Amino acid sequence: MERIFDAEFALGHMNYWLFVILMMTGLYIVVARGNLLKKIVGLNLFQVAVFMLYISMGKIAGGTAPILIDNPDQLYSNPLPHVLILTAIVVGVATTSLGLALIVRINETYGTIEEDEVLEIDHQMYAAEVAEMNKNKPVKTDAA
Repeated sequence: MERIFDAEFALGHMNYWLFVILMMTGLYIVVARGNLLKKIVGLNLFQVAVFMLYISMGKIAGGTAPILIDNPDQLYSNPLPHVLILTAIVVGVATTSLGLALIVRINETYGTIEEDEVLEIDHQMYAAEVAEMNKNKPVKTDAA
């Protein structure tokens, strides 16, 4: 009889399970939370999960660094995913710092970092501007 659950297979792919858990946690935080700071944290979790996936795919069991030696049968790990992740980490730090700077400016302008409150204040400001524009409009009369 064939086994339905193979514990050795599941434990052997633990990094992929962690990738899925981290990615779904980050996605949930971004979608479900209204706090802008929590959204940045969720995006960073999502980003770390993608980093884990790429690094996991680049490592080969028994592989070494791709330095040519005299043994033609030597197994090498691919360095390209690791190099791309280094670049992605730098971009991620830059976008996180930009997001945090925007949150600081939003807090200075609106006095809150809750998405719903910012949208409500923005809607009220827009309604006040429209009312002010309509109040100052000259009234047309038909004096012909």
